[in-house]
Parts: sequence; C-alpha cells; structure tokens
Amino acid sequence: MNKPELMLSKNRWIIFILWWTFLAVVHSAVLVWLGFSYRISFIDSIVSATLIVLCGHVTSNFYRFYQPGKTNRFYRLLWGLALTVACVAAQRYTLLYLMKYEASYSTFVEQSLPVRFLFSLLIIAFMTLITWLSAYWREQQEKEARKVSAENFVKEAELARLRLQLQPHFLFNSLNSVNALIGANPAEARKMIQELSDFMRMTLRKDDQLILFSEELNHLQLYLNIEKVRFGHRLEIIIEVEEECKRFLLPPLLLQPIVENAIKFGLYNTTENVEIKVTGKNKNGMLEIITENPFDDNSSSAQKGTGFGLSSVQRRLQLLFGRNDLLKTSERERIFQTTILIPQKTKN
Repeated sequence: MNKPELMLSKNRWIIFILWWTFLAVVHSAVLVWLGFSYRISFIDSIVSATLIVLCGHVTSNFYRFYQPGKTNRFYRLLWGLALTVACVAAQRYTLLYLMKYEASYSTFVEQSLPVRFLFSLLIIAFMTLITWLSAYWREQQEKEARKVSAENFVKEAELARLRLQLQPHFLFNSLNSVNALIGANPAEARKMIQELSDFMRMTLRKDDQLILFSEELNHLQLYLNIEKVRFGHRLEIIIEVEEECKRFLLPPLLLQPIVENAIKFGLYNTTENVEIKVTGKNKNGMLEIITENPFDDNSSSAQKGTGFGLSSVQRRLQLLFGRNDLLKTSERERIFQTTILIPQKTKN
C-alpha cells in the first residue's frame, strides 16, 4: 500500500471513530433523559453505535470496489434496507442477551425496535450517500486526470510532428542549395555542408522545453551562416536584442522558420541586396520578437500567404501557451513584419 492509500485509510478510520463517538454520546444522553441508569445507557449506546458504525464501514468498503450505475438505484436501496435490518436485529439480540435480567429494559428494547430501525436506516443511508459520493468524486478525479494526461500526450505528439515536419522542410531547401553549389563553387558547398551538419546536430539535441533567448540566437546564427553561403553578400541580417531579454525563455527553433520565411519573401524574387532585421525587447514582462523583411507585393511568392513556417510557429505557440494571439503579421511600405510575444519567466 503506497503513502496516499495509507493516508486515505487513516483518514477513513478517524472519520469512523468520530462518528462512533458522536452516536454513542447522543444515544447515551437520550437514554439517560428517558430515565435509564448510566450503566444501561452506556451499554446500549456502545452496542448500538458500534453496530451502526460497523455497518457504515461495511458500506464504505462495498462502494470502494463496486459502483452501481444510474440504472441500479434499486440495488443501493435494497442494500441499505438489508444492512439496516441486520443492524437492528444484531442490536436486539445483543442487548437482550446482555440485559436478560432487566425486565423493564427488555420491554423497552422490543418497543423501540421501529425507532431503532428508522434511526439506523437514516444514519446508514447518510453514510452510504457520503461514501458513494466520495467514491464517485474520486472516480471523476481519476477520469479528469486521465483526460488531461491524454490531452498532454496528444499535444506533445503534435509538437513532435511539427518538429519532424520542420527539419525535413529546411533540410530539403539546404540540400538543393548544396547541389547548386557543388559544380560552381565546391569550397562553398563543403562549407555549407559543415554548417548544415552543425545546425542539424544542435537541432537533434533540442526538445520543446523552454530555452534561453541567448541560446536560440546562437542556434539562429548557425542557420544564418548556411543562408549566407547560399546568398553571399546579398543577404544582410541585423539583430538588435536588449541585454535583459537574453535571459528570457522561449521554445527552441522558434526563430529559424520565421527568419527562413523572411528570407524567402525577401530574396527569392529579387537580385538586389536585402536587409532582414530581428529585434528583441521586453514588452510588459513578455519577450517581443519582431522580424522585418522587404517584399514585392506583385511577386508570385508574396501571394501565397505565410506558408508552413509561420503556421507551424503559430501552432506551437498555441499548444505550448494555450493562446492564439501570440503571432501577428502586418505590412507597411513594402515591409513585411512578423511579431511574436512569449509569455515567460526569467532564467538566472
């Protein structure tokens, strides 16, 4: 028996002892008020309270292992009546045996059987109701715990699926670039393969536990090194982050698809140099990351929406933080802006 079960068993016995004490004191006080001696009142109250509480203990154990359904209310009623009859019969037999030389008291016991039956039925019914409700509540708590566990499992599985989708998506694009460089610039191709190897190695070590923003920036830099091999001097990245924000937390690999999306819409349809800016600052206790890139609203890629990158980021944020307002996009003067907010705690 584990510790929670021991505590539950101990609490159950404490409740039964308190019930026994209460019933014995009340029963004894009533008999003294009716004119019986303290000895008779004490014996009667001890026997009656013990039998009633014993029936309550039997009921408690019964409902621990069997929970009648809604269609079995009749069986609960029948069980309570049968237990009450057994309890009163045991009271009568025991009291008449112990007080067989008390003629007036024996008569009182026989005459009080209907009252004893109603009183025992009321107490046993009440204890039955409390025990059944307690067992039902525990069952509902266990169901809710299983439901939460299943929901967490589904959420973790979806997060893992998003990560598994993200890695091949980026790897496919990078390998295409390596293939294009092999013939024209083998040295750059080898450099890109090495950068890609370092990036993927770090990716494999990550999960969806929150990491420092400074770690995410280091990881982002590996990705940018790969992209700079692909695009050379055409790609310029500006990263401006408040120093205090580097201790803030965020999900790993969150920035890479956002920056990849910015590079795609900023560079793919132009031969000019492109500047992509990433800023990080503290906004009301949350980490705000803004990514800006130029875009041509007349190009074909600009008409395709946010694509897989931003949709995967939005879904991850929703799964991890339970909010769907943490990613926003906007356009102004041919600048596409992606803003994400990360609710968080600081990590010293």
